[in-house]
Amino acid sequence: MAEESTITARAEDDKIRCDACPVMCYIRPGLTGACDRYANRDGELIRVDPHIVLDRTLAQGGKVVPFDRGGDWDGRLVSGGESFVTAVGSGTTYPDYKPAPFIVSAEVDGVDMVTVVTEGIFSYAGAKVKIDTDRFLGPEQSAVRVDGEAVGHVTTSEYGSQMLSLGGVHHLTGGSKKEGRVTCEALLELCNGKAVELAIDGGATLVVQAGRPPIVNGAEEARMRVGCGSATIGMFAKQWHGKVDEVVVVDDHITGVLSEHQAGKLLGIRDTGIRMKGRRSTPGRYFQVAEPGLGWGGTNISDPLSILSPFDAKLAWPGLRLLLVSTTGEHYGYYVLDEHLVPVETEVPADLYPSVERIRENCEPALSSVLFMAGAGGSLRAGVTENPVRLTRSVKDSITRVTCGGAPVYVWPGGGITFMVDVTRVPENGFGYVPTPALVAPIEFTLPLAAYAALGGHMDHVRPATSVIEREAVREMAPFSDIPWPLAARSQG
Repeated sequence: MAEESTITARAEDDKIRCDACPVMCYIRPGLTGACDRYANRDGELIRVDPHIVLDRTLAQGGKVVPFDRGGDWDGRLVSGGESFVTAVGSGTTYPDYKPAPFIVSAEVDGVDMVTVVTEGIFSYAGAKVKIDTDRFLGPEQSAVRVDGEAVGHVTTSEYGSQMLSLGGVHHLTGGSKKEGRVTCEALLELCNGKAVELAIDGGATLVVQAGRPPIVNGAEEARMRVGCGSATIGMFAKQWHGKVDEVVVVDDHITGVLSEHQAGKLLGIRDTGIRMKGRRSTPGRYFQVAEPGLGWGGTNISDPLSILSPFDAKLAWPGLRLLLVSTTGEHYGYYVLDEHLVPVETEVPADLYPSVERIRENCEPALSSVLFMAGAGGSLRAGVTENPVRLTRSVKDSITRVTCGGAPVYVWPGGGITFMVDVTRVPENGFGYVPTPALVAPIEFTLPLAAYAALGGHMDHVRPATSVIEREAVREMAPFSDIPWPLAARSQG
């Protein structure tokens, strides 16, 4: 397959110069360039990996009928709504002045549409990683390292998840050569669904793989928490009423106490004289009962009684029944106060087990989520139109739809075209790299043909989408069943 959009210069001893990225490799016959994506085959520059076309016919169990236009294309649009030409394997716009490798047209539901297809070279790119765990991974702003090199940092934790920000232009280009190389390699592996081992300064080591449970300090996570301690009290207070006198739900962020909580008050639960360590917030909610860690509820404790002070003798009574449980139901214990009002651990009554199991049932499976994030810069937009700002405005006005390998993206408000995509929705091995270093990611812009002409698009490069399937190294695959069809009539998200 000749790369139609890449200009090459023949050098001595049959080398080919590839201009698909700023490295400008000279490639010997039978070898690939530094990116492993372009090769010299008998003096011809080819793409090593196939160009991906999504076809809804395959998703419906049918067979793809080869397109035969019976001679040269006469410029008229043909029906192509069942096929979507992705940018995976398409080639790039580099150098900046070139139109996108593929600008393809089709008639979709009676509307003439065009999709501009290119693999963008992104130095301003990274990954936002969500790790479902209550385990303490490390202090916020701590460096995240791969092979000793900083590739990102810990950011704010969210509800039952720890968040990492990886990559970005400063790690890719602003540090040492090794830092940039390691960062690029780690991002490429993560975005292509591979497992990557990360080490956090002052915290844990973990293995992250998109769509798989995280592994923290060698232990695979099973579930994320049902909610904070206070939320857990609210959800399950009725199930504890009459079966236990007091419940403490241990949580690194907000530990809940049933008798003090509004849910307990509305159920008429008696004051128990329990006294908690930590900082009291609103009734039944306590902050900072312990340090963050790998123990109960994301704290550093292994003995839940360590967060309790002696009971108030004016309110507590011998025989008081106390349940302590974590926000995942992973840890739990049942205690009864003796004659000195000291909790004594006892076997959990049979009628309390269902409530602990219910907490576990309501905990969703722990996963690692990887969102690729990048900004579509000026050179990439120039491959779409000679006046790049018009493309930005068209995206913001929801005229142009942005996809990444056919997958829906979220476009950030504000200036530029900054987008995020779930990497598990992008075709396999949809991301690449160039050793500048930078990531290579597919991006497609779809809009009505008339709108494309109005924004100054490269109309002389438009060709029918079905003609792409005639190329030698095209791989047709069914789209993911849980994502919207890129050519469907809908608003840009």
